[in-house]
Amino acid sequence: MKKSLSKTRCCVKLRCNVRHRRWHLIIESYPIYIGGKPKRIYESVNRAVTTPLWEETLTEHSTSRASFHTPRRDMNGIILCRSRADRLSCEYADKVRILRQREYDTADLYSEADARQCEMAKRQKEDFVQYFSKVIALREKTWAQSTKKRWTSTLKHFMSFAEEAYTQSMAGLPSATFPFHAITPQLVENFKIFLLTATITRHSHSFLNQNSASDYFRIFKTVLRQAYREEYLTTDYGSKSKGIPTTQSRREYLSLEELNLLAATPGDIPVVKYAAIFSALTGLRHCDIQKLRWNEIKQENGQYRLDFTQKKTHAVEYMPISKQAYAICRQSLLVKASAHHYPSADAPVFPGLPDTTWITKPLRRWISAAGITRHITFHCFRHTYATLLLTNGIDIYTVSKMLGHTNIKTTQIYAKVVDSKKITAANSIKIQMK
Repeated sequence: MKKSLSKTRCCVKLRCNVRHRRWHLIIESYPIYIGGKPKRIYESVNRAVTTPLWEETLTEHSTSRASFHTPRRDMNGIILCRSRADRLSCEYADKVRILRQREYDTADLYSEADARQCEMAKRQKEDFVQYFSKVIALREKTWAQSTKKRWTSTLKHFMSFAEEAYTQSMAGLPSATFPFHAITPQLVENFKIFLLTATITRHSHSFLNQNSASDYFRIFKTVLRQAYREEYLTTDYGSKSKGIPTTQSRREYLSLEELNLLAATPGDIPVVKYAAIFSALTGLRHCDIQKLRWNEIKQENGQYRLDFTQKKTHAVEYMPISKQAYAICRQSLLVKASAHHYPSADAPVFPGLPDTTWITKPLRRWISAAGITRHITFHCFRHTYATLLLTNGIDIYTVSKMLGHTNIKTTQIYAKVVDSKKITAANSIKIQMK
């Protein structure tokens, strides 16, 4: 099949400025096909003349304010002027016209593969750091705050890596320049090594743990894979590079006896106590408990359930809860209201629950008052819920659904904790034999 040619022609013309009595040099290109229709494009070359020569023998052109003849041109098509400065301006305009004409003609001669390769070469000169920032800006609308923080930290570490390795100014995004063609397999591996030895912040002496380095490198590979799909990179470096292996972290949890002890111990901020016990009975995260509203608690045939959206995964959950968990919600209400007061539908279930930044100290005072010396955070009550379910014989698939996990491998971490308890139980029985 023959390829149709656009047959675009570029020409230098004069546009009259009656007020200042001069003529601006413009380049007219026609036809330019936009949306399948031919268009006439005008481009200014930022030059003007005042002494053009006219073809007085030809028909005179008239406007509402002035009348003039067709400009006289030499054998090369350059507009003639009396002054030397105007002649130089016309020669400059003609050179720009030649450049534009060559671009249109070359576009017709290019094949689709050539045009694609030319566009890819142009994209490889763009800034990778700005592209990374744009990816975050497009995705952050559906992210939890913790996810956005991890991606932003990954970008900051890459900027620090680029500044250290290539001595470029990476202090801020607007001045950052790191072209895509500078990304090589060796650079990807060097960034992996950098993360394994990087500090938490620029002025900190604490190093990143291996799990954080693994998470940051995974995010970096995700951006590389997207850049490859969008043809900013010619090679999929994100898929070819191996990730950083993670290490098994210890999951602290409370026994049922410790939970009973905490339930009997008063706290100086009662809502913190009720929210923590509620987390141990339902497995909800702090962020989900803090935004929980009374209209998200449903009752059907004597059974209570939560109809809510997880803040971390944005998944809609239908979670049954026990009557004791519902009683904890009613008990937290008595802190702010009378026993006969029923809250509005959009009122928080745990009003006044502190943010994660401020909840640590009152939680620590309450746990210490109960005589528990281990380091227990609010999230440990969620670990406690999962561990107690598995200990009581609930299958791992059901536990995964109750926790709202999108991957059952995450739930298997709690199963290992239960296995260690089985080993302890098996070794606790000793028989004296001769």
